Amino acid sequence: MSHRNQLAAQLAGRVGPADARGPGADDARARRVSRAAALSDRGADFAAAVDAASAANLAACLQCAKCTSGCPVAARADIRPHELVRLVQLGQLDEVLGSRLIWQCTSCQTCTTRCPQKVDIAAMNDALRRLSRTRAKVCAGTTVPTFNDIFLRTIRRLGRMYEMGLMASYKLRTLRLMEDVGKLPMMLKKRKLALLPPLVRGRAERKRLFERCRQAGDRKP
Repeated sequence: MSHRNQLAAQLAGRVGPADARGPGADDARARRVSRAAALSDRGADFAAAVDAASAANLAACLQCAKCTSGCPVAARADIRPHELVRLVQLGQLDEVLGSRLIWQCTSCQTCTTRCPQKVDIAAMNDALRRLSRTRAKVCAGTTVPTFNDIFLRTIRRLGRMYEMGLMASYKLRTLRLMEDVGKLPMMLKKRKLALLPPLVRGRAERKRLFERCRQAGDRKP
C-alpha cells in the first residue's frame, strides 16, 4: 500500500489487522478509504490554492509555535497562528475561512519575522481574507471587512484619509453609534479630526490604479 493510501486508511479509521472481520467488512473499509482519499485530495487543493495566492511556503511549517508566542492577538483569537497553518495544510476550509483570527490579524509581520522556516503567515492571512469574502464565510460579529471597504473607498475618492467621514460611515453601517463617542471632544480639541475632507488632485489616476489592482486580484488563483 502506498504512503498516501496508508494515510487515507488511517483517516478513515483503519487500525490494523486486528480489525473485526465479517461479511462486507472489506467493502466498508474500501469505501472509508475512498472517502478519506477524496477528503485528502480536496485538502491538498485548498492548501495549494492558498499557497499559490500567498507564496507563504506553508509546507515548510514545523509547528514550532514561535509565530504564536510572538503574536499580539493570539491570546484572544479562536485559533492560534501555528494551528491555523496546520488547518490549512489539512484542508479544513470551513473552519479556516470562518475563523476570527484572520480578521483579528494586524499584519504586523511578527510571525513572519520569527519563523525559522520563513513561512509568511501574514501573507497567508491576506489570501484567506480574500477567500473568506469570496466564499461568503466571514465569521459573524466582525466589522473589519466593513471598515476596510470604507477605508479604501475614502482613499479612492479623496486621495487620502478623511477620519471624520470614515468614522461617520463606519458607525452608520455598523450601528455602533455611541461607541467611543466620549473621545470625540478631546480629538476635536487636539485637532486630530478635520471637519472638512482634504482636496487631493489625481482622482482619475487613482481610479485607474484601483482598477489595475482589482484586475490583478481577479487573476490570482
